[in-house]
Amino acid sequence: MLTAFLRAFRTPDLRRKLLFTICMIAVFRLGAALPTPGISESAVHACIGIASAQGGSVFALVNLFSGGALLKLSVFALGIMPYITASIIVQLLTQAVPRLQALKDQDRAGQATITQYTRYLTIGLAVIISVGYVELARTASLFPGTDCSAANHPLIPDPSVLTMATMMVTMVAGTAVIMWMGELVTDRGIGNGMSVMIFTSVIAVFFGELEQIYLTWGIPMTLEVIAVAVAVIAFVVFIEQAQRRIPVQYAKRMTGRRVYGGATTYIPVKVNQAGVIPVIFASSLLSIPQLAASLLGNQNNPPGWVAWVDRYLVPSVHGLPVYYLAFFALIIAFTYFYTSITFNPTEIADNTRKYGGFVPGLRPGPPTASYLGYVLTRLTTPGAVYLAVIALFPMVALGTIGIGSQALFSGVSLLIMVGVGLDTVKQVESQLQQHHYEGFLARSVRPAGNVIGTSEAPAALKVS
Repeated sequence: MLTAFLRAFRTPDLRRKLLFTICMIAVFRLGAALPTPGISESAVHACIGIASAQGGSVFALVNLFSGGALLKLSVFALGIMPYITASIIVQLLTQAVPRLQALKDQDRAGQATITQYTRYLTIGLAVIISVGYVELARTASLFPGTDCSAANHPLIPDPSVLTMATMMVTMVAGTAVIMWMGELVTDRGIGNGMSVMIFTSVIAVFFGELEQIYLTWGIPMTLEVIAVAVAVIAFVVFIEQAQRRIPVQYAKRMTGRRVYGGATTYIPVKVNQAGVIPVIFASSLLSIPQLAASLLGNQNNPPGWVAWVDRYLVPSVHGLPVYYLAFFALIIAFTYFYTSITFNPTEIADNTRKYGGFVPGLRPGPPTASYLGYVLTRLTTPGAVYLAVIALFPMVALGTIGIGSQALFSGVSLLIMVGVGLDTVKQVESQLQQHHYEGFLARSVRPAGNVIGTSEAPAALKVS
């Protein structure tokens, strides 16, 4: 991986793309550290310190995706989560709304329209979410279970309507800027822009939490945490690279004196076809009751449903495993659901038949689609269990060794780091291959140079 990046920096075009991506990451981290107007920084840091000492916050996962900006109430406090949620909703609606399905089947114009719908939905979700978080900041309910309150540690010293409206506008604008920067990275940088932003957020929180564990528990416990993380990362890399290759043979056809086709390729079906989306979706769904309890509940005399949410739907190593069981079940369900949306065996079978391909031993059309569906079902089962186990294993393992309440990162962060890292390295290597055909061409013309008695190819045949 390091060799690939070093070779990329020696290529001018790739070097510009890498430097542009690094600059966008720097701006993203600057916005994550820039406080929102109207916030008391001293009160925010005091409440973060109290929450860390008492085992974190129920908004730890959302804070992870924002790179720690949510609990700091910075300009980029909402992070990339509104865009992720909007993208998932649009993908789901595409399968149910004929109009969106027709746009998806079109060329760039249809995709551009769907992208515009996703942007509008992102802004709408950001407005709704910003209202909730500003209200939580006003009442200091972002840190439940601590002594942070509007009277003790006021996060907003002057909770006027103008101040709160300014905070909401700033947060929504921050989400729009993040969305814009992600699209710029996709167009002019390396990798998928939104994935790079999530990767940056996770990395920013990950090492800070390791430092917190080191300061609290010392070197031996830190080494145990690193060992658990390395073992999980190795397993994730192994599974993420695993795939079932279904062979496809293309029939030969003759046009004039030339023969076309006859090639053999394969359809790659990954074990984890859904990626990390089911885990993110399940985490977001489980965070809704926690957010509602913080917004609508009374801290002094909480209603019965708020007490039930605090007892069963908040991750705790000392409580009942209802949260973990619900998390496990939701990941399994969303994995099957999302895989069925993103991988359509009938469509793949029709496209294969359209281009003259067939799976050896199977007739094109419905038999091929049935076989692809059978293979997909058998691979989705271990893939779904793998996602659920990876998402829960670090929390359970770290809870077993006694620091589960101190470590906010989970298998979600490890999945994102490994998945985005592998995808980015593959894109760098593919672009390096496109920029390094010079050696192949030089070898192909070298015999001509030897024939005419020179050790170098003619200048007209050199590739710049």
